[in-house]
Amino acid sequence: MSLLHLVKTWLKHECGGELSFTLEPSDIIAVQEQPLMLHCQVEGIPPITTQWRRNGALIVEDQNYVMFANGSLLIGHFQKTKSDGSSDEGDYECIAQNFFGLVLSRKARVQAATMADFHVQPRSVRAELGGVGRFQCQIHGLPEPVISWERDGQPVDTSDDRFTLLPTGVLQITGVCPEDSGMYCCVAHNSAGVKHSAGAQLTVSGSQSSVYKEPMILVGPENLTLTVHQTAILECVATGFPRPIVSWSRLDGRPIGVEGIQVLGTGNLIFLSYIYVAYGNGTGSHYLLLTLSLYLSAAPAEFVQPPQSIARPVGTTAIFTCLAQGEPVPQITWLKNGQILEPDGHVKLRNNNSTMTIYGVTQDDEAIYQCIAENSAGSTQASARLTVLWADGLPGVPTGIRAEVLSPTSIQVSWNEPTQNTQDIIGYVLHIRKTADPVEMEYQEAVSKMTLQQVIGDLEPSASYSFYVKAYTSRGASKASETAVESTLGEVPAPPALFTKVINSTVVQATWEPSTKMGQQEGFNLYYRKVPVPIFTGPLTFPRNVTQYNITQLDPSFVYEIKILAFNQHGEGNATLRFVSLKETVEKSVLNTPCNCVKDEQNKSSTTGIIIGIHIGVTCIIFCVLFLMFSYRGSSSVSCPLNETQMSTLPLDDFSLMEECEVQFRQHPAEGQQDED
Repeated sequence: MSLLHLVKTWLKHECGGELSFTLEPSDIIAVQEQPLMLHCQVEGIPPITTQWRRNGALIVEDQNYVMFANGSLLIGHFQKTKSDGSSDEGDYECIAQNFFGLVLSRKARVQAATMADFHVQPRSVRAELGGVGRFQCQIHGLPEPVISWERDGQPVDTSDDRFTLLPTGVLQITGVCPEDSGMYCCVAHNSAGVKHSAGAQLTVSGSQSSVYKEPMILVGPENLTLTVHQTAILECVATGFPRPIVSWSRLDGRPIGVEGIQVLGTGNLIFLSYIYVAYGNGTGSHYLLLTLSLYLSAAPAEFVQPPQSIARPVGTTAIFTCLAQGEPVPQITWLKNGQILEPDGHVKLRNNNSTMTIYGVTQDDEAIYQCIAENSAGSTQASARLTVLWADGLPGVPTGIRAEVLSPTSIQVSWNEPTQNTQDIIGYVLHIRKTADPVEMEYQEAVSKMTLQQVIGDLEPSASYSFYVKAYTSRGASKASETAVESTLGEVPAPPALFTKVINSTVVQATWEPSTKMGQQEGFNLYYRKVPVPIFTGPLTFPRNVTQYNITQLDPSFVYEIKILAFNQHGEGNATLRFVSLKETVEKSVLNTPCNCVKDEQNKSSTTGIIIGIHIGVTCIIFCVLFLMFSYRGSSSVSCPLNETQMSTLPLDDFSLMEECEVQFRQHPAEGQQDED
C-alpha cells in the first residue's frame, strides 16, 4: 500500500468527511454601486483553500473583490457595466480544494436591478356618480416592481373597500363619489429605484339615480396562459343599478374549489377555466366566456437522488447515480475534481448522463465526483467520493493471453499465470465482450485457479470478440491482462425439412422447408439417384425462394434416394434424405383396381345357380334310366322330364323343385329293396 494512500485513509478516519459545502451562493439581484456579498462555506479535512469563478474564469482579488477566510466573496461596488466594458453580472461559482480533491458549488446567477419606463400609462376617466372608475399602468423591472397609486400627490387608501388594487397595476374604484375626483398617478418601485407615471384625471358626473339600469360588464377577463406558482388575476368590472353582484362558475359544471382561490374587490378572481356571470338583482344578467390554460413554469433543478460516496477495490466497477427534476428538464454534467468528466474507454455515461460507470477501477480514478444539474431556472450540485481500495500482495498481471477459434459459436481462451504473488490466487475472471458492443455489454466468467484456459460457448457466428483476464485473491484483483481478439467461424445453414410425393410412375415431387436455425441460407442443392447406383444426379441448384421441384423421367422399377441441403457463403450444410419406391406404387395401383362389388355378387349368384341346376338334372336322368332298366312299376308319382338343356337354363328361383325331385328319387330304391326282401 502506498504512503499516500495510508495518509488519506488515516486522515479520513481521524478527521471525518473529506470535503463538502455547508452553504452555497444563491441567485441574487444586485443594486448598482452597492456592495454585494456571496456566501460560501465548506467543511472537510484541512487545509482547505477556496477560490471563485465568474462565467468559468478565476477571479483575482483586487480592490473590488475580497475573499474571506470562511470562503465568502465581497464585491465592493457592484457595476452592471464598467468603464472597460466588463460587468459584475454573471454566473459565480465557489471552488473548494483539499487533500482529497476539488469541488465546485452550484452556479449563482447575479443580475443588476433594473427599472424600465412605463409602457402602459394611465388614462383619464369620466365616471357617473355611484358608478365605477378604473385606471391601469404597466412597467417592467428586475425585480418585478411593486405598484401603488397616488391621488393629488397623496397615497390612495386601499384599505377602503371601494378601492381595489390588483397586482397587475390596475386600480378599481366602485361606488364613485365626488371626493374621488382628482389626478391619479401610478408609482412603481423596486431595488433599482422609484418611477412615477403620467397623471390621469378622474371626473365624477351626474347625480344619484334610482332608475333601473341593465347590468353591463365594462372590463372582462382575457384568455390567459398561466405558469405554475404564478398568480393570475381574472378581472371583472361590472356596472348597473342596483349594483350588480358578480359570480363565477366553471364551464364543465364542476364546483369551484376554495383552495388557492381568492376573490379580490367586488368580482375579481384568481385562477382557472370559468364562465362568470354578473347578476343584476335577479332581473337581468350579462355573460362572458373565457378559457385559461395552465402549464408548468420554469422550476429550478433539484435532486431526487444525489450520488453517494463509495469505496471499490482495484479492478472492480464503480457506479454513481444522480437523478434530478425541474422544468425544463435539467441537463446533468459530471465533474472529476472540478473538471468536466469526458467519457472514455472505461468511463461511461448512460440514461441521459444520470448514471456514471467506471469499469476496471484504478488508483487514478480516486477523486471527488460531482453531479451538476442545471436548467434555465437555476442549477444545483451534489458531490460523492470514490475511494479506491488497494492492498499489498495483490497478484501480478496474467500474461500470454491468447484466443483460438473452435467453431462458429465457440472460442478457447488461454493465458499464463502472473509472474509474482501467485500463492494466494483463488481464481481468475475472464472478461468477454463482442468487439462492436459498448463496454457496459461486457460479461464475465469465473475460472478455477487450477485452470488457465476457458472455452466460451454460445457466441455468434462470424463475429469478433475481445477477451482479457484478471487474477483474484481474497484482498482484491490484479490489473487487467492484455486484450486478445478473435473472430468466430462462419456458420453453414441447418438441414431443411424434406417431403416427397409420387405424382405418377415416373414423376416424384420434392418439397422442402428452410430451417430457421443456424446460418442464413442463400440457396438449395437437390440430388437424387437409383438405389444401389452410387452416383447421384445433381446438384440441381435453386435460389432461396424456390422450395419445390418435380423430378421426371424416372424408372418405375427402381427405388430412388433423394436428398436436399442448404448452402451459403460458408458452404453446404447437412443433407436431409428420403427414399421413394416407384415399383411398389405401380404394383399397388394394379392390385387396387376399383370394382363393382354388387355386380360381382350378382354374377357369382347366377353362375352358382346354373351349375347346381345342371348337377341336379343329370342326377334325375340317371335315376330315371336305372328305374326303367330294373322294370320298376310306374308307381312313382314323380317324373323328371328334364333334359340337360333345360337344366342349364333353369332359373335359380326353381331350385326348390329340384330338391323335391331328388328326394323322391332317393325314396324309390328303398321301396324296391323292400319288395326283394
